[in-house]
Amino acid sequence: MVNLPLMIETRPDSKITTSLRWLVTPAAIAVFVAVWKAIALLGDYPAFILPPPEMVAARFWRVLGDGSLLHHTRHTLNEILLGLAAGLSVASLLGYLLAQSHLLERLLAPYIVASQAIPIIAIAPLIFIWFGPGLLSTILVTALIVFFPILVNTIVGVRSVPRELHDLMRSYRATRWQTFLKLELPAALPVLLGGLKIGATLAVIGATVAEFVRPSQGLGYLILTAKNRFDTDLVFVALFVLVAIALSLYGLVSWAERRLLAWQRLAPLTDVG
Repeated sequence: MVNLPLMIETRPDSKITTSLRWLVTPAAIAVFVAVWKAIALLGDYPAFILPPPEMVAARFWRVLGDGSLLHHTRHTLNEILLGLAAGLSVASLLGYLLAQSHLLERLLAPYIVASQAIPIIAIAPLIFIWFGPGLLSTILVTALIVFFPILVNTIVGVRSVPRELHDLMRSYRATRWQTFLKLELPAALPVLLGGLKIGATLAVIGATVAEFVRPSQGLGYLILTAKNRFDTDLVFVALFVLVAIALSLYGLVSWAERRLLAWQRLAPLTDVG
């Protein structure tokens, strides 16, 4: 008999498990709101200290209806996406070069580590002085904060490829580009996507920090102006929108990870036939 290798999924999800997974997030949100409401009631805090959930919800619909929340959210989201794209591009390219050259890594590592030792809130004012108060400075601040985790994960991912597989590609006379596409990129992709998950959430922090330093518009600006007026319910609204953006970006990367790494859930089955 001829043994035909088959590919089967080793971790099938049952319908019950899938249904329970969709219930986890709403249940967690309900518990959070219930605890928040209980603390507000039992503590008898004034609204400017801890507004109850219904007050924050009413304020959310009010600023959503007048268009101000959408305006500031679009501005911040634009900064996040552009900064994340810039940081991802530069960090991936530089990370690949450093993974290929230990000499280049030794030359640049001190500068890269030093750039991360300084808090981004301390670097941001210099960036706005050097590059002006426009969108470019905000993108640079956001890109800087996502740069390091993506860079490190790129280096680790590329260097995790076994040497034997490189020897195999050379034996088949594969070009540098073919080795990258067929071996290095697929093998390093799990680690790279892990770094992108971290970078996607840090991009939200970077854009908000930039808006704190140079407030003109955006959710960071909304938080600062609301804080100065003791408008705490508006602060909560802006914070929850930032959390929603971070969770959405993280979920989008997770979805891409499941699609791109679907082959990891498959295992060869032999001795059939």
